[in-house]
Amino acid sequence: MNMHHNFTYAESLAASERVNWRIEDLIGPDKTLDFSKPFMPDALARVQSMDYLSPREKLILNQIRGHNYLYLFGLVEEFILPFVLDHARPHLQGDDYRVRAFLNFASEEAKHIHLFKRFREEFEKGFGIACDVIGPPEEIAKAVLAHDPLSVALVILHIEWMTQRHYVDSIKDNGDLDPQFKSLLKHHWMEEAQHAKLDTLMVETIAKDRDADSIAKAIDGYLEIGMLLDGGLKQQTIFDVDAFCRAAQRRLDAEELEAFVNHQHQAMRWTFLGTGMGHRRFLQTVESLAPAQRTRLEGIVPAFS
Repeated sequence: MNMHHNFTYAESLAASERVNWRIEDLIGPDKTLDFSKPFMPDALARVQSMDYLSPREKLILNQIRGHNYLYLFGLVEEFILPFVLDHARPHLQGDDYRVRAFLNFASEEAKHIHLFKRFREEFEKGFGIACDVIGPPEEIAKAVLAHDPLSVALVILHIEWMTQRHYVDSIKDNGDLDPQFKSLLKHHWMEEAQHAKLDTLMVETIAKDRDADSIAKAIDGYLEIGMLLDGGLKQQTIFDVDAFCRAAQRRLDAEELEAFVNHQHQAMRWTFLGTGMGHRRFLQTVESLAPAQRTRLEGIVPAFS
């Protein structure tokens, strides 16, 4: 296995401890969402090209996408948390920095789940319409965790690098977004930056001594989880159409409905699948396991663009 980084447990732990923030500092009565502004960059929401929607309707849909964005992060963290704890448990008597780094990783994921639940409460109070979501999270977590641990670790690594790409490429310098929502994304990104490094190390540990056939099967499992999540994205898109029609008091004809679902499902696929699978750091890790598997994934990414 060829190393493509210089990540260490000690440095990741130290960086994470410097970043540490509290939920109470980010959300509460004096930190409210501004529903006159978009929550998501259009590079991810892709609402501006939907010409049959008015500016007001595009804003409503953008905010619904912001709601499902953070909900879906909370959902995937429901399987990341137990997986990281299970990975840390066998090594409690080993490298102290490693143990502390992974326990801190798990603690931060639990904090993110709590933060996103608080956000949903604040969103529904301000938005005025309840938005249905896929789940329950524990059932999705069970289905994901039934796969090969290396497949799951790769999905988690995909998610960590995806978070980095979203924030750096289209959120960080976007002055149009609601500052409160942007603050939630910024603080989530700050901690996930260390999680991406730790999960890279976790993937390497799990993959150690595996042969090419085992790696290929793990990539198969990674793709199977991706398709499971893609089915969830399609269902979430259908829920979002319903929330949009209720919030905008808009009826879509059959042609508009089909166009809406297809367009927004593909936008969701890019947001949650394409941006992670195609991230150069993720592909570097896959290449370090088996170069042929990187080529395989690079051939799949365009389907999610």
